[in-house]
Amino acid sequence: MALYEDGSCRLCHRQRSLFAHALGRRVGDVGLAEANRNGQQLFIAGLWHQDGTGKREYVKKTVPPNMRLLTPVGHRQLVLFDTARDLQAGLRNGFPPPPHPGREAALLAFVAEHAQRYGWRRSKIERVRRAMRILPGIQDTPGAPIRRSDVALLSRIKHSAAVVADVLADAGLLDEDRQPAIVTWFSVNTADLPEQIRDELGVWLQVMRHGSTEPPRRKPRNDATITTQLRWALPASRQFAAAHPSLREIGVDEVRAVLPGAPLARYTMLQGLRSIFRILKARKLVFVNPTARLSAPQPQSPASVNLEVVRADLNSSQPATAALAALLAFHAVRVIQLCHLQLTDLHDGRLHLGEQVIPLAPPVRTRLAAWLDYRQATWPHTANPHLFIHVRNAINVRPVSHWWIRHQLSIAGQHIRLARILDEAHATSGDIRRLMDMFGLSVEGASRYATTVSSSTTPR
Repeated sequence: MALYEDGSCRLCHRQRSLFAHALGRRVGDVGLAEANRNGQQLFIAGLWHQDGTGKREYVKKTVPPNMRLLTPVGHRQLVLFDTARDLQAGLRNGFPPPPHPGREAALLAFVAEHAQRYGWRRSKIERVRRAMRILPGIQDTPGAPIRRSDVALLSRIKHSAAVVADVLADAGLLDEDRQPAIVTWFSVNTADLPEQIRDELGVWLQVMRHGSTEPPRRKPRNDATITTQLRWALPASRQFAAAHPSLREIGVDEVRAVLPGAPLARYTMLQGLRSIFRILKARKLVFVNPTARLSAPQPQSPASVNLEVVRADLNSSQPATAALAALLAFHAVRVIQLCHLQLTDLHDGRLHLGEQVIPLAPPVRTRLAAWLDYRQATWPHTANPHLFIHVRNAINVRPVSHWWIRHQLSIAGQHIRLARILDEAHATSGDIRRLMDMFGLSVEGASRYATTVSSSTTPR
């Protein structure tokens, strides 16, 4: 008699299959001893009948996955050596199977629900499901949240680590163990400064990233804002470090000596230093704020734009480029507003930006209609509510980034916007009310443009 690899006969295997179907369980979840404990049902070869064949009506006996198994365990298995995972070797030799079939089934079911919610294609679903089979098998602690550093390894075998991380985070199974990029950037760029200055700048970084509930209270700032302000202040900080071990020794004369003569460079450096010294003064790490009484007005005239380049973007064959350029060149929409525009903000030939309602110019409406047709044809099932999307955020609900908008245009969007407002200011002789109504500017912002017009028309 031929036996299976575990030494059992065909009758035992048939009995296990019969027992599992009767209980609505997977065959692999039932042991041979459990299935044969109460005797065996003899059968004749070739007459084993499955429900759903012949004239019998099929009755589904399987049970849905137990989604409660996705609850992560509350412990971590300590390891003697934390060895790196080589997923390339897994492709060659095979990956370890998931240790818990029930948890695997629940995770795959969650992927299917997530995919249906965001309108994924079948190819994307299959790749994410494959990744979900790989990750549990390389865990040291089965059932624990999956570390983000392990998810990042998927990119080495051409799987989208960011998409898998989004699904795990949605399921509550992601452990973000990576150091934020801004912390690494900060450490690299301040490594050449004295230790005390690094510590003082570290306090500024913590307050900027996490805010402060102690007076004076502050809200957390965006990482892009933090890196920009520190980049402005770093040249001055390095000059301070050449003669002083701490920022508390810096006075007004030292700050005035390092400020450059160019108006824009002087303004940006002072803004960066002012942000740092304000926080250090509030934390009593410096005695005085040496930037408090210094002034460096923001340059009034925006950078000139090449109109031929703007026209090329307006007439681009790429629908996204043409639509973005039109919104900037005709209505001077802010770049941050372009990122967060939603489909519901566009209706009745008008663009609704909070309390501001903008009647769209005919060329803008034409280009937006072309973009919407392209968007619908390319991503018909996306659940992303934003007006502008691309191949990466079409499978989630995140907005596009400033970086994406910048790379759709041949010139910085902020320059196009400023040039459009300045052109309107000249056309209306600096009408502050007109600028506020058309572009949603504050009184102070509109006044700066009006001042620019006045200074350019005043005879010298």
